[in-house]
Amino acid sequence: MSGTGTRSGQLPSQVPPRSTWELADKRRTLGVVTFTRITVDPAVMGGMPCIRGLRVPVATVVSMVADGMTADEILADLPYLEREDIAEALRFAAEAVRERELPLLPSPA
Repeated sequence: MSGTGTRSGQLPSQVPPRSTWELADKRRTLGVVTFTRITVDPAVMGGMPCIRGLRVPVATVVSMVADGMTADEILADLPYLEREDIAEALRFAAEAVRERELPLLPSPA
């Protein structure tokens, strides 16, 4: 094993992904965040980031949280999700907006 922290000395971007159905928790490798519960497939929901290949966009889960739903309420509405899916959707959303300029209204003086 080399000093990269991956098998066969592969860089994190070269490590082949595990099956969509055998997903683990988020890992950090050399400062790169890997989301193992979030999938992007052009054949599913037009390529929107979804939860584990299901037709549940990350944006839907994040919106449910933003609307004040608890994890238990979300899981009751979407019983095929797992609590870890909700947490990873929120981490994915946070990472997606990190260090990006967003159009915000100026603060009142």
